[in-house]
Order: sequence, then C-alpha cells, then structure tokens
Amino acid sequence: MDTDGFTTCLWFDGQAEEAAQFYVSVFDNSKLGQVVRNTGAVPGEQGTVLTVEFTANGQKFVALNGGPEFTFNEAISFQLECDDQAEIDHYWEKLAEGGGEHGPCGWLKDRYGVSWQVNAKRLTQMIGDPDREKADRALKSMMTMGKLDIAELERAYAGEA
Repeated sequence: MDTDGFTTCLWFDGQAEEAAQFYVSVFDNSKLGQVVRNTGAVPGEQGTVLTVEFTANGQKFVALNGGPEFTFNEAISFQLECDDQAEIDHYWEKLAEGGGEHGPCGWLKDRYGVSWQVNAKRLTQMIGDPDREKADRALKSMMTMGKLDIAELERAYAGEA
C-alpha cells in the first residue's frame, strides 16, 4: 500500500494541462509532474494530454481529460484556511480570475467550475467558541458576506456590529 496518502483526481474536458498550470501558479509549494499523452491505445486524438500529475499547496492531484460526461459541483470543494485578510484577498481574486464566480459565505468557483471555500482560521475559532452568543454573531455576520472580512467578523463576534 502507498504510504504517501492519496491523490485527488480532477476530471476535465480537454483542459487538464491548462488547469494544472493554473493551480500551480496560484499556490506556493506547487509543481507540475508527469504528463501522459494518448498513444492511440485509448479513444481520442493521438498525442493529446490524457493526464497531468501536479502538486498544489503540497497536495497531490492528477488532472484527467475524461470528456464532457462529468462536471464539477459544490458537493465537493477545497477549503483554504487563511491566516489573515491579505491571504483571503489574494486567493479570492486569484482563484476567480479568468471567468470564475464569487459566491456567498467565502465560497467561489474557479474558471473550471471547481468550488473553493476561502476561509479565515480566525472565523473557525470564533464559531467554535463555547460562548454561543459570540459564536452565533460571527456566524450570522459570515452569512451576509461574499468574500470574508475578518475585521467585520471580529466586530460582530465582539458585539460591536
């Protein structure tokens, strides 16, 4: 058994290599790996990309050009725990650039339809507070946001908003 964990496979319709390059450009600790091309042994045009291995933010992925049969939806998302507002701002814009969609409560879809939760570590602490009044104020504030605003969340948590 492979003791290196597991690899997430992302299914694309012809954009596997482009997507892998995009994700590697967004995150530190990222690199492209092996690219496997169609030799004619499987359906499709010979020489086209079948799979691209890559690491993004230290996580292993394989991008597969599987065709149009399946698309991404919000049932699966990647959650980024950000340390500060600058990090939230960076990922919020970078992941949505080129045709992505900003959503509610820190969620967005990138240009390939992959869902991301751009979260604040501090929010996770706030909503886990045993003082349910404080936690609920932070949670209610988050529900009104698109991109998370840590300063506004802190105000709500403290009862100042």
